[in-house]
Amino acid sequence: MKTVQIEIEKIYAPAKARKGLKQDRVDELAEDILENGQKTPIQVRTGQDRFVLIEGLHRLEAVRALGEENIDAVIVQARRH
Repeated sequence: MKTVQIEIEKIYAPAKARKGLKQDRVDELAEDILENGQKTPIQVRTGQDRFVLIEGLHRLEAVRALGEENIDAVIVQARRH
């Protein structure tokens, strides 16, 4: 899978995913990313005029908290049910 840079403002995180957000985990990740860089890309799928977050909410919020405009991501195909 190819990692690409995506503008953070173009990523939508569903409300259902946001319910599990833990600020202490975001803070820990932000510190680690600041020291070591982003090791694992988030996963997104394409949506209408934006990307929809599939995996990596804490990483997304940590990078956002660091004031970055872009994040490493892998674009995956939407699951077909």
